[in-house]
Order: sequence, then C-alpha cells, then structure tokens
Amino acid sequence: MKQRKWDSKTKARVVLEGIKGRKVAELCNDYQISQAQYYQWREQFLSNLDKPFEVKKASSREEMLRSEVQKLRSLVGELTLELKKNEERVL
Repeated sequence: MKQRKWDSKTKARVVLEGIKGRKVAELCNDYQISQAQYYQWREQFLSNLDKPFEVKKASSREEMLRSEVQKLRSLVGELTLELKKNEERVL
C-alpha cells in the first residue's frame, strides 16, 4: 500500500474531530488511517498543547543587539549632557 504524507493541519483536524466526540473507528474509515495512527497523532497533539502559550526566548543575536542599543543610548545621553554643559560655559 502506498504511504501517504499528512500535513500538520489535517492531522490536527482529525484529532480534534475525535476529541470532540466523533467515533474513532468512523474517523479512521473516513480518512483511511489505522486506529493506531490516530492514537499516535492524538498523543503527539496532546503532548504539545502547551507550546502556543510559551514565551519565545530571544535569540543570542537579538540579545546582543539589544545590549548594543542600550550602550549606544547611554552614550548618547552622556554626550548630550556634556554638550549642554559646554554650551552653558560658552554663554
């Protein structure tokens, strides 16, 4: 039998139909998959339910750039204060 490739959206749809109460045997017949396949997909689906709620950590490059921006802002602030002091002396 020819093996098919299932995309993640279709797998999620099949699993959600089963979770909502549709009979597994009926689902498997309609999608032409084995019950073992359905239960594997369901297990994978349920084990990853928390992923959408995780806060994405910034990459090391993003952290480096944020640090550099902070240093530059600090430097601009210091130079601005120095410039104002020099202007006051001239006046």
